[in-house]
Amino acid sequence: DNTLLGVDIIQNQQLVASDVTSKQLIELTQNKTCKLVVTPIGGQGHVFGRGNQQLSPRIISKIGKDNIIIIATKAKLMALNSRPLIVDTGSNEVDQLLTGFMPVTTGYNDQVLYPVASPQ
Repeated sequence: DNTLLGVDIIQNQQLVASDVTSKQLIELTQNKTCKLVVTPIGGQGHVFGRGNQQLSPRIISKIGKDNIIIIATKAKLMALNSRPLIVDTGSNEVDQLLTGFMPVTTGYNDQVLYPVASPQ
């Protein structure tokens, strides 16, 4: 089971917490290395800033760009018509940290590099 539109914490393939708030996310991941798995909103391409306010600039900075895993089908990326994925975290510093090309997992053993931009 998982939360369709929320944030869940999984550790060692076990659900630790479901539909967590930003505060809970910070508390439960304190002093731990984490991976964050996200998918962009279809048609819009927003990775952060729309519908996932639990993922604050503080937690995204803590996790780090190299530990963010973006998953999207090739069809979802093609629907963007070459527009970049968007990060709008509310922090220009974090947005700039995330801009550039990032790997996007598009299937089993399949990744593409895709541009990520800030709305600024």
